[in-house]
Amino acid sequence: MVNSMPPPIEPVVKNTFAQGPDAWCAYDYHASMVADGRNIFILGTCDPRGGPEGSGCVWVDHRRWSADTPESPLSILPLLTYRNWINAGPLDMRGATVGCHLRGDNLRLDGARCLFWVHAAGGRWHLVGHPLPITEGSWGEPVRFTLTDDESRWHHSWPRDPQRSRPLTDVLSAVESYGFSFVGFSAEVTGRLSLAQFTIRRPA
Repeated sequence: MVNSMPPPIEPVVKNTFAQGPDAWCAYDYHASMVADGRNIFILGTCDPRGGPEGSGCVWVDHRRWSADTPESPLSILPLLTYRNWINAGPLDMRGATVGCHLRGDNLRLDGARCLFWVHAAGGRWHLVGHPLPITEGSWGEPVRFTLTDDESRWHHSWPRDPQRSRPLTDVLSAVESYGFSFVGFSAEVTGRLSLAQFTIRRPA
């Protein structure tokens, strides 16, 4: 009998960090405020053999990020990327599955949750319905989660002005930027955050 199992879905985004940080950065909001209106993003450090089983990873630490005070609640954006940084257009992420490994080293969260977010002109939405585990001091099991088009599982952090904001379904259908956030901290998060084997797969 011929096996009729469908082939695995290939990722539309696959960051191995084997040769570089793949345009992943930290956002330094405080530096941006004194930079003549320019946003300051600090490129992550690539370690081509520092990930799980000798794979690549990218890392940043608290010397590269600071709290983004216009966000409500306050958010730190330690790892993010923009599609146009790699000469790519907006990505339809409705129903997509994200996979990755997250590792902390001397990471002091002070009550923060780590969330995934998506952004397009008109706002940023954080997936509060699926806080992400960060393994301290080692690489743990991979994290996988689905970007459901359900506003009850998300929080709209910026902008929330009804004259400028866009609903979640519009943002998910044309994502310009995405990344990870720290939200809910009592003091600014310190330490190192590393990311490995990042993928995005569209639904079949």
